[in-house]
Amino acid sequence: MIGIFDSGIGGLTVVRSLMEQLPGYDIVYFGDTARTPYGTKSAETVVSYSLENTEFLLKHGAKIIVMACNTASSVASYHVAETYDVPIFEVVTPATEEAVKRSRKLTIGIIGTRATVKSGIYEKKIKAMKPSSRVYSVACPLLVPLVEEGWLKKPETTMIIKKYLHPLKVRQIDTLILGCTHYPLLKEKIQRKIGKKVTIIDSSIAVAEKVKYFLDTHPEIDHVLGKKGGFRLFVSDITDQFEKTAKDTLKRKVFLEHVKL
Repeated sequence: MIGIFDSGIGGLTVVRSLMEQLPGYDIVYFGDTARTPYGTKSAETVVSYSLENTEFLLKHGAKIIVMACNTASSVASYHVAETYDVPIFEVVTPATEEAVKRSRKLTIGIIGTRATVKSGIYEKKIKAMKPSSRVYSVACPLLVPLVEEGWLKKPETTMIIKKYLHPLKVRQIDTLILGCTHYPLLKEKIQRKIGKKVTIIDSSIAVAEKVKYFLDTHPEIDHVLGKKGGFRLFVSDITDQFEKTAKDTLKRKVFLEHVKL
């Protein structure tokens, strides 16, 4: 079973990508909706939450863990990997590698939560691969709450996206990393506002491709993963909006299981 966690609903974009890349694999998901968003919390708190989330998924049969939260990936992936002896995947590295590969002028923009941007993790990884890169980051703290509230088509959301992206347009970036797994749910709006010439890197797709490659090259681990198409969706707080957005994201019926960590 593949275990995935996020601070809320955004990680379901990773679930969607994994279902497309690895159809039939059993998946267990935990959305920490009671404590979302992670992007406004301290690194210490995010590390604590990430360890709790991982422990929960392992107890429910996960054999590999996908940290589908950019904030958690930015500040807690080392701690999770040091604590648990299972394959751990985070969303930052695959997105960074894809951005460097696809950027024409190595002028790369990043949008993410305050915690992700403050960590500087994307800049560090990009510069390590391509020191000549120009990297610009913008924190977009309002986007996660808007997605969690289901305001995907509201004009207010469009205006906020436009305002956040303006500094990156001025810098004439050619590639934009969606540094939060909530943001793919706004990808069409983001593409329109940043411009069609800018290549958008969706971290949910990038990490799914990484997991698929790993399983293709590690049959001993692939062999122990269930492949009956099972899917369990746990949340720490049930909301009607989460259920609606989950159905829209996955294009299937969902059953929310409430759990308190």
